[in-house]
Amino acid sequence: MQTISLPPRCDRAAAEALLPELIAALGSGPLAIDARACTQIGQVMLQILVASRRTGEGAVIDASPVLRDTARRLGLEAELFDDALLMTKSGGRA
Repeated sequence: MQTISLPPRCDRAAAEALLPELIAALGSGPLAIDARACTQIGQVMLQILVASRRTGEGAVIDASPVLRDTARRLGLEAELFDDALLMTKSGGRA
């Protein structure tokens, strides 16, 4: 499984820079996205992460607390994280 690491600041510029690498990686099998360093995330990168989860064999995202909190506030937790559905059903938080 190929791994792509996201930078701390995941704004539009970062999304544009990472997009070609993400597209190529998604075409070659499952993808791991290391987003543990993410301290700021914008709408464009969130859209790319959602698309990466829905494309091909999908992607597994290892998220920072900031990314998890942002996804939760925007209602994207189940869309982005494998464990979100399990946590929701059990009443816990990821």
